[in-house]
Amino acid sequence: MHQESHFVADAEPSGSLFWGLIPWFSLSSAYGYPQAKDDTWSDYQRKSGNRFAQRDNFADACDFIGWYSQMSYKKLGISKTDAKNLYLAYHEGHGGFQKQTYSQKPWLVNVSNKVAQRAQQFQQQLGACSSR
Repeated sequence: MHQESHFVADAEPSGSLFWGLIPWFSLSSAYGYPQAKDDTWSDYQRKSGNRFAQRDNFADACDFIGWYSQMSYKKLGISKTDAKNLYLAYHEGHGGFQKQTYSQKPWLVNVSNKVAQRAQQFQQQLGACSSR
């Protein structure tokens, strides 16, 4: 979520504003904390039973990311602790991950490495909290 929206509830893909001021079309329907696209969000609402979930609701966005990660585990066999590959599957979609579309995007592989480092940092911080 940090990578996709920096925890901004109503985040939209860049290009949504012309000159940073005038509303403009976006090439993606991604929105909210998880930057989930319309079709993927609709699948989540239908399959999870959380049909009133909203992408700009933090709890719903967290649940969505957990749901998508669980689907990545089931469909692709990605470990639930493998932040790098979970992110690549999240960004590219399950089909894109299977086709390894990320291998043609060195910038995305770099981002996925940063996501993995951040996940490790968050895990260490969480561990420090629980020991108190």
